[in-house]
Amino acid sequence: MNSDQLIATLATNARRAARTLATATYEERQQALLAIATLIEKKEDEILRANSNDVQRERAAGMNESLLDRLTLNPARIAGMANGARKVAQLSDPLHQTLRHRVLDNGLELTQVSVPFGVVGMIYEARPNVTLDAAVILLMSGNAALLRGSSSASQTNQVLVEIMKEALTTTPISPEVLQLVPSDDRDTVRALLHARGLVDLVIPRGSASLIRTVVDESLVPAIETGAGVCHVRLK
Repeated sequence: MNSDQLIATLATNARRAARTLATATYEERQQALLAIATLIEKKEDEILRANSNDVQRERAAGMNESLLDRLTLNPARIAGMANGARKVAQLSDPLHQTLRHRVLDNGLELTQVSVPFGVVGMIYEARPNVTLDAAVILLMSGNAALLRGSSSASQTNQVLVEIMKEALTTTPISPEVLQLVPSDDRDTVRALLHARGLVDLVIPRGSASLIRTVVDESLVPAIETGAGVCHVRLK
């Protein structure tokens, strides 16, 4: 299976599973995030083992200390990740909110209501905590996630996604709303950026060069950030 076929399969699975998010209540989405936070804490040792493997491999490969620090997890950072999920769960419901309402001269009423994007691809760099941060934000906002992290954090990201999926099995939300895009092949980034019609939005998180590459090369609508401003760029 080549990269385009792989992304198509992951996106199709995520979109099918997203139906369970569409029917989930605000309280059910909150409970999903709380279940994730609890299981992340409970499986701290498993996360640390996987992360240690990533750090040792990258140190041997010559990664500099600054990047190694970003890659490294410890009990305090894992606790911070879990608490971050709990904080997102406490936010007000972002869905089904009336953003604008107007009545035309002919009496027709128009209402703009917040809804999910659908299937969102996240492309990010060394920090494995972004795997959890991105997932819980997307879940709370009703979006399925295709998570493409750095190859340097491959084992950590794999374990984090497995734990989050396990937590979702205790909820009405399908675990398949979370899909980890393999990071061992750089072509998966290109395939994700070109998956127009399968992926509804791509969000890069990382360096300015990563953000510019994603925005310039993506055929999927992409988030462009800069100077404190964030907007969706359509092509």
